Amino acid sequence: MTGWPPEFARRYRERGYWQGRTLGSLLRESARRTPSATALVDRDRRWSYRELDRDADRIAAGLRACGLRPGDRILVHLPNVAEFVLLLFGCFRAGIVPVLALPAHRESELTHLAAASGSVAFVTDRAGLLDLPLVFVVGDDPGPHRGFADLLSEVDDEVDEADPSDVAVLLLSGGTTGLPKLIPRTHDDYSYNLRASAEVAGLDATTVYLVALPAAHNFPLACPGLLGTLWAGGTVVLATSADPETAFPLIAQERVTTVALVPPLVLVWLDAVPSLAPDLSSLRLVQAGGARLKQEAARRVRPELGAALQQVYGMAEGLLNFTRLDDPDDLVTGTQGIPLSEDDEVLLVGPDGSPVPAGAPGELLVRGPYTLRGYFGAPDENRRAFTPEGFYRSGDLVRRLPTGHLVVEGRCKDVINRGGDKVPVEEVENLLLTHPDVRDVAIVGYPDQLLGERTCAFVLAPGEPPGRADLVAHLRRIGVAAFKLPDRVRVLGDFPRTGLGKVDKAALAMLAAGGNSGV
Repeated sequence: MTGWPPEFARRYRERGYWQGRTLGSLLRESARRTPSATALVDRDRRWSYRELDRDADRIAAGLRACGLRPGDRILVHLPNVAEFVLLLFGCFRAGIVPVLALPAHRESELTHLAAASGSVAFVTDRAGLLDLPLVFVVGDDPGPHRGFADLLSEVDDEVDEADPSDVAVLLLSGGTTGLPKLIPRTHDDYSYNLRASAEVAGLDATTVYLVALPAAHNFPLACPGLLGTLWAGGTVVLATSADPETAFPLIAQERVTTVALVPPLVLVWLDAVPSLAPDLSSLRLVQAGGARLKQEAARRVRPELGAALQQVYGMAEGLLNFTRLDDPDDLVTGTQGIPLSEDDEVLLVGPDGSPVPAGAPGELLVRGPYTLRGYFGAPDENRRAFTPEGFYRSGDLVRRLPTGHLVVEGRCKDVINRGGDKVPVEEVENLLLTHPDVRDVAIVGYPDQLLGERTCAFVLAPGEPPGRADLVAHLRRIGVAAFKLPDRVRVLGDFPRTGLGKVDKAALAMLAAGGNSGV
C-alpha cells in the first residue's frame, strides 16, 4: 500500500480530519451515549446499541480464538443481513481487514479477490463457493464448514486491537470492466469519510436509514450509509431487496427517513408509486449516487416521493461530492454537488494533462484526506492511475460551475468520435429522456468502416416502445444537431449491469456491434 506522505498526514491530523479513532470505537461511543436505543433492524431481529457493541466484542474475540491476527484479511461475501454488520465491527476491533465482496460475485470474482488480498478466511451465506483455511457460513446448514455462531465468543472486557493509521477495510473499485481492484481505507480516513458525510446529509439520532443497496458497496456503507448512521446514533434497517415491493412496506413499518439509491432504482421507485400507493410520509431524504441521475428524473423525486433529493457523486477510492440540503433546486437536480472537504484538491485536465479553461469539461484528478494514494498490491495499476504528485486519475469527465458544483459529463471515453464529430453521450441521453415514452436510455458506440464509430441508443420504455424514426423526429424538433442523432435504436427490457448495479456499457457495446439494425 502507498500511504500519504508525512507532510500531508501531519496536515490532515492538525486540521482534525484524522482524529486517531478506530471505526470500532465509533460504535462504542454511540453505545455509551444511548445504550438502549435501537441500532440495527434485520427483519424480525433487533439490536440495541448496547447489544450491538457487545456482539462486536464477541466477534472480535471469536476471530482471535480462531487464530486470526491483526492485519490478516478475511473475505466477506454476505447479503444485507445483521451478521454482515456484526462481522464488520468485530474485524475493526480485532484489527482484521475485511475484504468486501458483493452478493452478485461468484467463483471467478471471489477467487480473484481472495488471491489479490491474500485472504486466509471466508465468510459467506453460500457454502462451496470458495475453499480457504477458515470458512464460516451464515445460515442453518454450514455443511463441512463452521457456522457463523462459532465466532460469538464470550468476552470479559472491551476489545480494540486496531491502530487508527492501519488499513481498516478493503473496498472494491467500481469500474465497468475487468476484475475489481482493492481499495485500502484506513480507520482514520474512513472515519472522516463517514463523519463528514453524515453531517452533510443531516443525520442524527432520529435518522432511520434503509440499507437498500448491497451493504458492501461504499455508498450505503459509509457515504454516510450504515456506518455514518451508527456514528450519529440513528437506526439502521436492512432490506433484502431494493425493489419497491420490499422497500416500501419497510419504509412504512420502520418509519424510514433516509435511503440511498442508484439512478435505475430511483426510476423504478418513481414508476411504482402510482400503482403501489405506498406510505412514504416518514421519508425525508433520498440520496442518488453511483452514477449520474439525469435531470429529468431528478426533478421528479420531491413531488413524487415526497422527500428531498441529495445527489452524491464519488468513488470508493475517496472523493465525495454532495449537493447541500439548502442548495436551490436547479443545483440539486442539475449538478452532482461540491467536494466534501476543504482539503479535497480537485483538478480538471485535458488529454495532455493541462488544466482546462473555466467551465470546460476535463478529466477529474483528486487528492485529499480520504482519497487513496495507491491500490492494494497493484504497482503497475498505480503507475497508470496516479500522477507523480499523488493525484488520483478518476477517468470521469467533469465540468465545474462558478458555484464550485460539479457536473459529471460521463467517462472520458463516453464521447463517441463519429467521423470526427464528438457525440457527447450524456447530453444526448438527457435529451432522449425528454421523450414521454422513454424511461431510461444508454448510448454506446459501435465500429463503422466509414465513420470509425456510430451510435446506438438502448432504450427502456414502460409502454409502447418508440422506434428510431420517432426518437429522431423528437430530437430534431428540439433542435439537436444531425451528428448527435442515434444511428441505431434498440429497445430492451432492462440494461445489463455490473456487480455494483451500474449500466454495463461494455456489454451494451458488444450488443451494438452485433450488427442488429434495431428499430
